[in-house]
Amino acid sequence: MNTSTIVLLGFVGLVGLVIGFAMGRSQSASPSFQNQGEARLVHEARAHFAAPDYHLMNHITLQMQEGTTQVDHILVSRFGVFVIETKHLNGWIFANAKQATWTQVMFQKKSQFQNPIFQNFRHVRAVQELLDFLPADLVKSVVVFTGDAEFKTEVPPGVFTLPKFVEHIRGHATEAISVNRVQFCVGRLETARLAISKETDIEHVENLHRKHGPPPIRSVGRMRSGKPGRDPWL
Repeated sequence: MNTSTIVLLGFVGLVGLVIGFAMGRSQSASPSFQNQGEARLVHEARAHFAAPDYHLMNHITLQMQEGTTQVDHILVSRFGVFVIETKHLNGWIFANAKQATWTQVMFQKKSQFQNPIFQNFRHVRAVQELLDFLPADLVKSVVVFTGDAEFKTEVPPGVFTLPKFVEHIRGHATEAISVNRVQFCVGRLETARLAISKETDIEHVENLHRKHGPPPIRSVGRMRSGKPGRDPWL
């Protein structure tokens, strides 16, 4: 085998490696890993917030000392890093920012679900630890309700409907992070995130059960695969 052939085979192998890596990372936008609410959030975010000022990441599982944490979306921008938790719920919502659980009422049936503000605290902390070169206050928590839910109590700070979410992000207009630093943040998160797989989800659920105990009998929402029964602690 001559030198030219060896070089050509090496080049082909390198191209294949790059394509394989790109295909693996592209799963972060795959509908199979998103429920309906997450898909709606992605659609709105991509319609209003484009590169190079914004970079949207989806379904990010990060390793922490006490286990894994799974973030629905991270919007890295020149105006801050927004850690987003989505809830696709209908019916009436009774919420209190200081209570551990909130209540959903549909057709006179009540269900409780974890306070998504508390839920997102852990996500924000994980991102802050990874992006420790940024001031902590540039990493911001955002909770978005994407369904037709109607709040019967005052909407807690940091919680938005999908249209209000767009307004909220647009309200951050002062540059705090350079475009180069935005790219560096994305690179750090991409390097740290765990590969998207069924096994990753199972490991994350097991970590949640060890932390919170068995989930309530009636689950809230849908699995990322789109099938009923998504774990209510997610």
